[in-house]
Amino acid sequence: MARGNRHRPLDAPRGRSGMLPRAPQQSRDRFGRFSESFARAMGTSGFLLGMTIFVTVWLAWNILAPREWQFDPRESNFTLLTLILSLQASYAAPLILLAQNRQDDRDRVQIEQDRQRAERNLADTEYLAREVVALRMALADLSESTVTREVLRSELADFLDKLDERETPKEPAEP
Repeated sequence: MARGNRHRPLDAPRGRSGMLPRAPQQSRDRFGRFSESFARAMGTSGFLLGMTIFVTVWLAWNILAPREWQFDPRESNFTLLTLILSLQASYAAPLILLAQNRQDDRDRVQIEQDRQRAERNLADTEYLAREVVALRMALADLSESTVTREVLRSELADFLDKLDERETPKEPAEP
């Protein structure tokens, strides 16, 4: 019995020791979900409007504000704004591609499930068509025979009469 205690019971899941509950694992796909939400947000009119307002305020501030308040002057061709927009684009492009790849994977799985469902539907339809043909053939055979309910009843009644005659013992004739 001591030897059996060293082995894990077959009904216990792997990786669990004792009765302590397993700690919830962090999602391994968190970055993928983040990229999808980022791509979804970048594709909205709100994002475009926000970026337009941001760039307009940036340019207006650095053109109209007094020289000492400007942080990205026009004379330097708005170098800081260009750097920020380039940095945003350099991160946005891979995140959008990652989101597209994830969507492609989901689409592939959905297409495969649709194909399997279509195959099952086709098989079911073919089976039902064969069953309908078999029923039609059976009805055709039934309609070709001249046996009706009345004929069948009369035949069964005749058969029962013959059985009764066989079972009824004949009395011997008296001399």
